[in-house]
Amino acid sequence: QVQLVESGGGLVQAGGSLRLSCAAAGRTFSSYAMGWFRQAPGKKREVVAAISWSGNIYYADSVKGRFTISRDNAKNTVHLQMNSLKPEDTAVYYCAAASSLRRGLDVQSNYDYWGQGTQVTVSS
Repeated sequence: QVQLVESGGGLVQAGGSLRLSCAAAGRTFSSYAMGWFRQAPGKKREVVAAISWSGNIYYADSVKGRFTISRDNAKNTVHLQMNSLKPEDTAVYYCAAASSLRRGLDVQSNYDYWGQGTQVTVSS
């Protein structure tokens, strides 16, 4: 069992940066794969980035070169550094955790626990 709480969302101009954080309550955090997902109005939820317990990383093509996912197991946190933000990045961003991976890092059905989401709005 793990409880996730996202923070760091807000309003930023195009080209700006935001750093999202996800705080996890759970002593087995280091064994979980962690992912960031987003959902824009009228669209399905999509994977943004994910990181396994061993450090394998996945990025969606739309964010490669702009976003960086990282985790600090000692602090039970995962972060998403978002640079060069675009209006199309506007969405609710969710943190999620997978206790085991039955499919790839990018497959959202792997993820068992979800945070409440944090709004990211990028103005043009």
